[in-house]
Amino acid sequence: MPSWSQFMDALRQGLPLIKPQLQLTLFGIGILLTDFFLEQRFKFLNAWVAMAGVAFSAVELWRLRGVEAPGFNGSIQVDSFFVYFGFLFLAATALVILISVRYLEIEHEHHGEYYALMLFATVGMMFMASGYDLVTLFISLETMALSFYILAGFLRNERRSNEGALKYLLLGAFSSGILAYGFSVLYGLSGSTNLGDIANAIALRPAGDILVLLALVTVSAGLFFKIAAVPFHQWAPDVYEGAPTSITAYVSVASKAASFALLMRLFLVPFWPVRANWETLLGVIAVATMTVGNFAAITQTNIKRLLAYSSIAHVGYILLGLVALNDTGLKGVAFYLFAYTFMNIGAFAVIILLRRKGLIGDELEDMNGLIHRNPGAAVLMLIFLLSLAGIPPTAGFMGKWLIFWGLIQTGHYYLAVFAALYILPAAYYYLRIVVHMWMTDVTDPVRPTISPAQWVALVAAVTIVLGAGLYPEPFLRLAAYSVILPLAR
Repeated sequence: MPSWSQFMDALRQGLPLIKPQLQLTLFGIGILLTDFFLEQRFKFLNAWVAMAGVAFSAVELWRLRGVEAPGFNGSIQVDSFFVYFGFLFLAATALVILISVRYLEIEHEHHGEYYALMLFATVGMMFMASGYDLVTLFISLETMALSFYILAGFLRNERRSNEGALKYLLLGAFSSGILAYGFSVLYGLSGSTNLGDIANAIALRPAGDILVLLALVTVSAGLFFKIAAVPFHQWAPDVYEGAPTSITAYVSVASKAASFALLMRLFLVPFWPVRANWETLLGVIAVATMTVGNFAAITQTNIKRLLAYSSIAHVGYILLGLVALNDTGLKGVAFYLFAYTFMNIGAFAVIILLRRKGLIGDELEDMNGLIHRNPGAAVLMLIFLLSLAGIPPTAGFMGKWLIFWGLIQTGHYYLAVFAALYILPAAYYYLRIVVHMWMTDVTDPVRPTISPAQWVALVAAVTIVLGAGLYPEPFLRLAAYSVILPLAR
């Protein structure tokens, strides 16, 4: 039992390491406390308070660059991996806040708890990237998940939103139970919740130990749900379609990036001694995920469902970077998640432009003739779709190229060929949207307008998507910076 002085020492040493999360928490609580006093016409101020919270958190995170230190008796680990993913989460949160303001006004759902929940979800994601203890990781995962369950059903008067949120909650609780069981097996194997201690205990177990394999399978199943990998992907299309479009964008990128950060922590530390087993498992799951995601997307007429299935396919590509498991492959995972964040949020931001009273705007027909109604939006959407398809010179192409090169370097030639071939069906269903925008007659004469906040988000997204494709070197250095420590541990 630690003494009071030991507790206070741990607190003094640990608090500086969690200042980014503390900033977000304080601003989230502040929004909840002040929202009650704001008139409806001033509710947009909550968005700027949330943006201030993101900015303050980013400043504190910047101060942690170069720091390599454990905190709170080893329950968290601040390192380059955490700093990279922390900035990625903050960037995604900032972009979604910008595209949410006008959307919530149209939906008449401009409430402060929306932005507070986004900040709390970001806190959970940041602890998922820094956690080095099973209890810390599970609590942070549930902090993120509970926030997303509520946000997915935020349109209380929309049946689709309620249905999607309920499915998300029920299936999410089931997957969390499986993950918790896997964590309990890991604790039983090692007598510790620290990831390093668990890795040492697993390394001492005989090859093919049934308990280690049980822990690997159950933990993997729980994580596969969080990243929407086959066969645990069924929730994604319904949640993506039913949730507010801004939250669909947020879940599709931030939740996925955080879940991959957690997956990498677990696979590269406690499960590192049995990597031969999970390399095979990930290879099979990756191929199945790319297959189901790409071919299911071809038949969709709802753009949000189409992007949901395409998001599943992207998960397969990212998993292949872990199968390669070399410097190029892991760098590809980090770069791919970075690129995917900006190109996917950008695509959903354009879909949001079509939303107005009496029109949801998420069907393929709603895109008809967009080039004539709003040429700027049509050009931006074209760039985002080309990047999602992996066409040069975009960030999406560089992400796929890194994954392919990592597979080739490690002798996974068949997986590289499969992944390359799946670009063809992806190009087909993305180009379906382009055809509706550029080559189909206008069926809705209303011209979508873009608010200043939406312009900022769209310009930022397209700048990164094109910049990382045309001049990838600085972004590749950032990606390389993020994977140094997990490989060393």
